[in-house]
Amino acid sequence: MKLTKEILEYALIGGTILGGGGGGAKESGRELGEYALEYGFPELIGIDKLDDDAIILNVSAVGAPAAPLKYADSNDYINTVKIFIDKLGLNVQGIITNENGGCATINGWLQSSVLKIPMIDAPCNGRAHPTGLMGSLGLHRDKTYKSYQAVSGGNPELGNHVEGFVGGALNKTSVIVRQYAVAAEGLVAVARNPVKASIVKENAAIGGISHAIDLGKVFYLGLETSNDEAINKVVEFLDGEIVSEGIIETLELQTTGGFDVGKLTVNGCEVTFWNEYMTVEKDNNRIATFPDLIMTFDKNTSMPVTSAEIREGQEVILIKTSKENLKLSTTMQQEELLKDIEDILNKEIIAFN
Repeated sequence: MKLTKEILEYALIGGTILGGGGGGAKESGRELGEYALEYGFPELIGIDKLDDDAIILNVSAVGAPAAPLKYADSNDYINTVKIFIDKLGLNVQGIITNENGGCATINGWLQSSVLKIPMIDAPCNGRAHPTGLMGSLGLHRDKTYKSYQAVSGGNPELGNHVEGFVGGALNKTSVIVRQYAVAAEGLVAVARNPVKASIVKENAAIGGISHAIDLGKVFYLGLETSNDEAINKVVEFLDGEIVSEGIIETLELQTTGGFDVGKLTVNGCEVTFWNEYMTVEKDNNRIATFPDLIMTFDKNTSMPVTSAEIREGQEVILIKTSKENLKLSTTMQQEELLKDIEDILNKEIIAFN
């Protein structure tokens, strides 16, 4: 499909919802998408159009969405792919984004449009997730795989700009990239982990970008009737349910180690987040657990709001749907990656999966 301005709007909303509280801000995604369209309509193609040996490059943004000085512009996103190609001389035949989200669903459009590399409808994950390893197609289990990652970000006017290229074990390079984000005061664009298309076919969320676009269409169809109907259409599309609605009574958020970590309460429900919403509990009962999708919407506008955007006193609607209703990577079944969430939030995750 040709990625047009109309489809951009669908992808921004659908991506934000599937971000589950993370995945970047849709304003950043809109900026990247509009730049991409200035260079010509990029085209989204299926992974089945590529031979198994074709080289695919993953693009991402790494950082803490609530960091006040976060900054990565269009040049940063293009620069990471250029650094990658210059350093390794690879014939990159496709670009995939690492996840869905307000920015993440659009990540790759600009690089594809400017550098004339096809955009592939096979994100590393069909929902947003907090760690680089969760978006690495299970490569961390292959001890022979050498990860390469290029980064660029930070506001140069404030003296925060960094760029670099690292190689090594996947878990080690992911930690270094996260530290680049910290040094850049919150955010870096990343290109990383070249793989054969066969690996993508086996492990990615095939059709994940189309899923976000279709969800966005449904949202806007409902919005033609009313704000409430927009959310109802989303819930119906995702085979989910409205968990609660009311005022954000308490909100705790701390940006640390390149992540946003915290919790909020709404109408008796406690919601925790690690960039993305991780758990919902009410009366000491677990209602939803990552990678189930948990999402908040502004009651007055019906627009989805991320964990970085939400504010105490805001009136919201809280929804959830089971992981079974999402397009997910194989990494969402790997206990060692879910264990990272338990260590950060001190909440049981694996027992609920």
